[in-house]
Amino acid sequence: MARMTSTLPTLPRPAEVSVARSVPDTAEVVGVPVRSSGAVPRQLGLTRAALEANGFTGAVGTTLTVPGDGTTMVAIGAGDGLDLAQLRTAAAGLARAAGKRETIATTLLSAAADGVSAADAAQAVTEGLLLASYRYVGLKNDASSGSALTDAVIVATGKDADAATDGVERGRTTARAARLARELANTPPSHLTARDIAALAVELADEYGLEAEVFGKDELQVLGCGGLLGVNAGSTEPPRMVKLTYRPRRPRAKVALVGKGVMYDSGGISIKPSNPMHAIMKMDMSGAAAVLSTMTALRDLGCRNQVTAWLMCTDNMPSGSAMKLGDVLHIRNGKTVEIHNTDAEGRLILADGLSLAAETEPDAIVDIATLTGAAMAALGQDYAAVIGSNQSVVDALMSSSAATDESLWQLPLARDKYRSKLDSVVADMKNVGGPYAGATTASIFLSEFVGDVPWAHLDIAGPMNAEADNGWLSKGATGFGTRILIDFACTFEPS
Repeated sequence: MARMTSTLPTLPRPAEVSVARSVPDTAEVVGVPVRSSGAVPRQLGLTRAALEANGFTGAVGTTLTVPGDGTTMVAIGAGDGLDLAQLRTAAAGLARAAGKRETIATTLLSAAADGVSAADAAQAVTEGLLLASYRYVGLKNDASSGSALTDAVIVATGKDADAATDGVERGRTTARAARLARELANTPPSHLTARDIAALAVELADEYGLEAEVFGKDELQVLGCGGLLGVNAGSTEPPRMVKLTYRPRRPRAKVALVGKGVMYDSGGISIKPSNPMHAIMKMDMSGAAAVLSTMTALRDLGCRNQVTAWLMCTDNMPSGSAMKLGDVLHIRNGKTVEIHNTDAEGRLILADGLSLAAETEPDAIVDIATLTGAAMAALGQDYAAVIGSNQSVVDALMSSSAATDESLWQLPLARDKYRSKLDSVVADMKNVGGPYAGATTASIFLSEFVGDVPWAHLDIAGPMNAEADNGWLSKGATGFGTRILIDFACTFEPS
């Protein structure tokens, strides 16, 4: 395979995060947790009455900036103690309060709730700082729009210092991966084609100890990937499928990940209306971005499971050669699909990826995709849907959701009730199942391509994009699902 070179802009370097036993003199901003009752830390230089006079009560999620000579203090509400999600959010609030200052420090670990380990707390704080400080600069001439933060120090004392250092390293790895997923999804489609993301995947594989294979149009035809080829038929840009493999010594389990990588989704012949949602269809590859980014974290986290990923990449465009309503596509596993809506294209490319993943007989398959507006209509922008054929896999993903504060809600697969909605007169099935239960019928469609392998599907259409800064989310692409998949891949155990 010829060596490929990516033309992507360089990912902005995140701030350095380290552990110290005391606040360094160089810190321009110091974040100090204040509980809702009890003594106020002396370094703030304010009494509780003075804090309350300025509207600060110590409630979780609140901050108060206290300017000083050379150092700005930020009071951070700690309630009665912070759990991991609250630590992450509190650190994000500190990062935003720091504004354009370059160096910050915080004693947030001292406010961790009982039972929260120093390592987990440090990981959560690191993630909050690095994710909230992410800004997409990309093609802007004014680089000052990016984050100014260069150094962050987390204070840990005594025996907690070593554990906190381990947590910081984990947090840096997971946040780096999520920031990569955001960067990819934010990049305009003119600057990130299927060929570009394949080239980048090869570069990242070299850097992070992965095996990489790239399949072009000819190879996809040989493989019988009619779903991916059908969606690509209207495009002048060729498709790419990327297979990435992480192989630890003596793996405990085999996990397969499949990501939807529609680099831009016009809807094809069933063209989308020109509205704000259409304008962000560059993010319709967020699933593939999350899977690629997940793979870059596994070696650094010492993942003990073998993980294989398939990135299914193309755009979906209308033209004289585009697939038409009524066309029938032949998927990799031999099943045929009648097209009733060319804007239901994600499931077609995932079908090929799921078929290939199932052939490797893994212990679990998880796919992730910005798949249906129905999931967003049901759950809004804060939750992704999880639907699966195996409750143990779904439960493992729900556990990872709780650990990462990336919210999932389980919807039913309900094959017995809704499979008939996909029946076709001329093929094995249609690619849509009518106006109702769209997230479920899309999942039923996907379930046709996994065989007996335990499988679950993440529909991230709702939380793929943040309309404003919120907690550890930064405006724009969220990288949602990346940290869920990292946690799942590292902790999954076959039932």
